[in-house]
Amino acid sequence: MRVPPSLDTGRLTLRPHSLADFDDSAAMWGDSRVVQHILGKPLTAEEVWTRLLRYAGSWSVLGIGYWVVREKTTGLFVGEVGFSDLRRDITPPLGKLPEAGWVLSSAAHGRGFATEAVLATLNWADSQKDDEYFGSGRTVCIISPTNTASLKVAEKCGYKETSRGTYREQDTVILERVRGGD
Repeated sequence: MRVPPSLDTGRLTLRPHSLADFDDSAAMWGDSRVVQHILGKPLTAEEVWTRLLRYAGSWSVLGIGYWVVREKTTGLFVGEVGFSDLRRDITPPLGKLPEAGWVLSSAAHGRGFATEAVLATLNWADSQKDDEYFGSGRTVCIISPTNTASLKVAEKCGYKETSRGTYREQDTVILERVRGGD
């Protein structure tokens, strides 16, 4: 079991989720603009509650997970970013590589927060060289081919397309990042 670290960037604080984050998370996941390329439909409060518990459980059981992202100066909820092992039924399979993911509230779109937060988590992951998940120096992410904003973030963070696949009967771009020099 790994204690989830807190991370800081120039503008952001990334920390483990708490119950106090539920309302902000529910508002974000309930926003159709946020989920249009991820889930296709807003989540209910019940579904967000389950997601919040999954975040906490992932850190507890796997030692990896998601952080809540807030702007340092205002405390504004920016979104959620992190790593997962969801054992997705995806073609082609992702294998045992940690899957990076990010989602930002509408108020945070277009401000460079996603790239800043993802790079912070990747820097942390890169430092985990002896770790079961991060030891290989490789991570993956999946993105809808219509989600041009996330594809740009992935590219800025060093992800390269390795294949196209299908997840839940939807076309999916599969990308991989290799730790610098590995």
